Order: sequence, then structure tokens, then C-alpha cells
Amino acid sequence: MFDYSARPDLLKDRVILVTGAGRGIGAAAARTYAAHGATVLLLGRSEENLARTYDAIEQAGHPQPVVIPFDLETALPHQYDELAAMVEKEFGKLDGLLHNASIIGPRTPLEQLSGDNFMRVMQVNVNAMFMLTSTLLPLLKLSADASVVFTSSSVGRKGRAYWGAYAVSKFATEGLMQVMADEIEGITAIRANSVNPGGTRTDMRAQAYPGEDPQTRPAPEDIMPVYLYLMGPDSQGINGQAFDAQ
Repeated sequence: MFDYSARPDLLKDRVILVTGAGRGIGAAAARTYAAHGATVLLLGRSEENLARTYDAIEQAGHPQPVVIPFDLETALPHQYDELAAMVEKEFGKLDGLLHNASIIGPRTPLEQLSGDNFMRVMQVNVNAMFMLTSTLLPLLKLSADASVVFTSSSVGRKGRAYWGAYAVSKFATEGLMQVMADEIEGITAIRANSVNPGGTRTDMRAQAYPGEDPQTRPAPEDIMPVYLYLMGPDSQGINGQAFDAQ
């Protein structure tokens, strides 16, 4: 595991948006950020799942989060603009953005992968991530210390058979992170890095490896140290790097 111990008030007064915050790693990150003092904006497709994350944060007595139902597969440009306007009106800035939401799509040889399935994965995992990043960039620039964390994968660093659109989308994720990091280097108070969570006990992992015993994998809460490190002030000056959670 990534070795880092965060102080309790690490993210005090920070406003952090987490995509895919309704379950899995996104929900764990949202709860963890809130537990360290952040106001977390919970973005995701399922209002029911987001409500569960919201309730867990509220019941623990952490700063009140905000639920943002938002479908990354179907969202239109004006909806991203409206999201940014809402964040600016309510908070005046954004200190952190965790790109966590993604879909796997079919695990099949490229030859058998339909164009529709390929484009759906790219829409959620790449296009929406770009739209969110570019739309929220002006708000990140208003922060005294902002961090953007992209979620990668081992198959986004070395391609493997049958990982299809998902692997391609994660290579694109690393590329977007690197281009952004190079552009902001030294001229803004923003940093951009990627995290490969590794095999974790999530629904997505179970979908990819139906025969695997989930108990052999760490829970999402167990891999949070790197997420805290990259989102907090201790990672100032770290930019354009690819991290592993495990």
C-alpha cells in the first residue's frame, strides 16, 4: 500500500468534486475527504447511490456534502456550463477534482467489439472527463492550491488482450493528465496526477473478474492514503506523475 498518514484536518475548508461518488472507490474517497474536513460535491448518475454517500457523511458529522445528479454518458455542453456556474455561485472556487467515474464495457477481442460499445466507453471515460476538466479549470485556478486526480489502470499503462475500449480509454486518461500537467506547470497553483487503484473490492472488479473471491482484494477504504496525499497540501509541487495505490 501507498505509505502516507494524513492529519485529521488535512482538507479543512477545501471544496472537492468527486465523480462516481455513489459507490465503490468514489464513495470511499468522498467519505474520506469529508472526514478530513472537505466539503465534497458528490457527482454521479444514480441519485439513490449518491444519497447513501450523503447520508453516511452527514451522520458522521462531517461538513455537509452536495449531491449533483449528472449522467456523464448523456450530458450536453450546456449542462457542464451550468454545473460550473452552480459551483462558482455556491463556493466561488474549486480546490480538488477526482475523476473516478468510468465504465468497463465489454471485455472482448477488438475484432468483436462493436463501434457503439467502443464509443460509449470513450464517452464516459474520456470525453466527459475532458469536458468536466476544461469547464471546471477556471474555478480550479481560483484556488490557492488545487489538485486534479485522474483514475488510471494497469491496462492504461500497458495494454492487455481483451481489455478493449477500457484499456484505450485509460491510455487516453494518462495522456490527458500529462498534457494538462505540462500546460499548468509553473503557471498555476494546480497540479494533475493519476492513480492506478489496483485490484479493489468493487462491483466493477467483480464484473471484470466474476470468478475471483472479492475478499482477496483490499476494500476501497484501504487504498485511500494515496488519494488523500494527492488531494492535500503535502503533494504541492508533485505534477504529471503516475501513482499506484497498492
